[in-house]
Amino acid sequence: MTLIKSISGIRGTIGGRTGDTLNPLDIVKFTTAYATFIGGKRIVVGRDGRISGPMVRDVVCGTLVGMGYEVIDIGLATTPTTELAVRWHQADGGIIITASHNPTQWNALKLLNREGEFLTAADGAEVLRIAEAEDFNYAPVEQLGHVVKDDTMNRQHVQSVLDLHLVDVEAIRQRKFRVCADTINSVGGIILPDLFHALGVDFEILNGECTGQFAHNPEPLEKNLQGIMDRMRQGGFDLGIVVDPDVDRLAFICEDGKMFGEEYTLVSVADYVLSSSPKLGGLNTVSNLSSTRALRDVTEKHGGHYTAAAVGEVNVTTKMKEVGAVIGGEGNGGVIYPESHYGRDALVGIGLFLSSLAQKGLKASELRKTFPDYQIAKNRIDLTPETDVDAILVKVKEMFAADPEATVNDIDGVKIDFPTKWVHLRKSNTEPIIRVYSEAQTMDEADQLGKRLMQVVYDMQ
Repeated sequence: MTLIKSISGIRGTIGGRTGDTLNPLDIVKFTTAYATFIGGKRIVVGRDGRISGPMVRDVVCGTLVGMGYEVIDIGLATTPTTELAVRWHQADGGIIITASHNPTQWNALKLLNREGEFLTAADGAEVLRIAEAEDFNYAPVEQLGHVVKDDTMNRQHVQSVLDLHLVDVEAIRQRKFRVCADTINSVGGIILPDLFHALGVDFEILNGECTGQFAHNPEPLEKNLQGIMDRMRQGGFDLGIVVDPDVDRLAFICEDGKMFGEEYTLVSVADYVLSSSPKLGGLNTVSNLSSTRALRDVTEKHGGHYTAAAVGEVNVTTKMKEVGAVIGGEGNGGVIYPESHYGRDALVGIGLFLSSLAQKGLKASELRKTFPDYQIAKNRIDLTPETDVDAILVKVKEMFAADPEATVNDIDGVKIDFPTKWVHLRKSNTEPIIRVYSEAQTMDEADQLGKRLMQVVYDMQ
């Protein structure tokens, strides 16, 4: 497995030959490049529960000390906790040691700016340039940095959720919810119990020990969640809650053991936020091009305006700031609520979702039925490394530009919107494939639309 370098950082598997994986040499190089780019005095470091986490942390922290930085090591912490900690410590940046939903052998460095937000494309490209040039200067011995440990950030994160004006703590406590949560043997098992206690929620945790030995594939998709779905079917719970290893993605399971729908995490939270916000003409929302149309429908129902962004959290947050969105995120269960911070945060999503359930007096399955129902099909087109993917996407765009029923968006690949459905073709940054996402009112219709576009691409080759 080749080391994957992108504007958001580096990721790879642990172990193997130098240059083929995420090894200490590359960790030192990219940490140094990032510290050179930041050019400050203080950097926050947090990590998820992966087995390789302590090793990577030691290398990262040692490198930063060698660069003369004060390192705030917040230990085992979620991605949103680390993002918030950058602001709370008034740091110059932050490094999150996590490979998000990737399997246990993976790890990564995710890089933050002084606002606790992911680097822009231009900033990330500059870090990669510095790393490639390897023009580094380390601190003289008299100016070496040091590490300060801070184990208070989880508690502060929980309190920040309680302090959000739309998190109705009293209503949640009065509802006396009982939830079952799968925390995938990572940092969710540390922080979610604290959140539940603070909200007065009775709970049971599955896979709660933070060992890094993930009990199942850690991506919070239905095919990976049969354990908690079976537990929910046994009864006695109001809601199932699933997070990924770094707790920025969030999926719900209804009281009957059926998936609420990962795409509908953001839709449901947005509906609550929009219905509870003053209607001053600024009820704007944002999600990426591959997310469900239901967010647009809900936004317009409340008199707001929906905007689509390119795929990628930094693209979504940039667009949210541009249009003044009150809520946004991604269809993979990522909720971004600016009152807290510009980053996906499962804790914020849980607080807002439980508030909605409590105030409306509904079961999760009943709430789900109040939203437009769409189905998304996900396919891929495998190509040869020599294929000119950009040229193919240009031809697809030209093919549908003259269709009176189609609206074409090319800010990220090609998305073709029809009156009742859409399809999005987007090339992968890491392998020779085109991802094909399509949505319609039934799965069969969505899949047929996706395969229709796949055949169009095959006919071009």
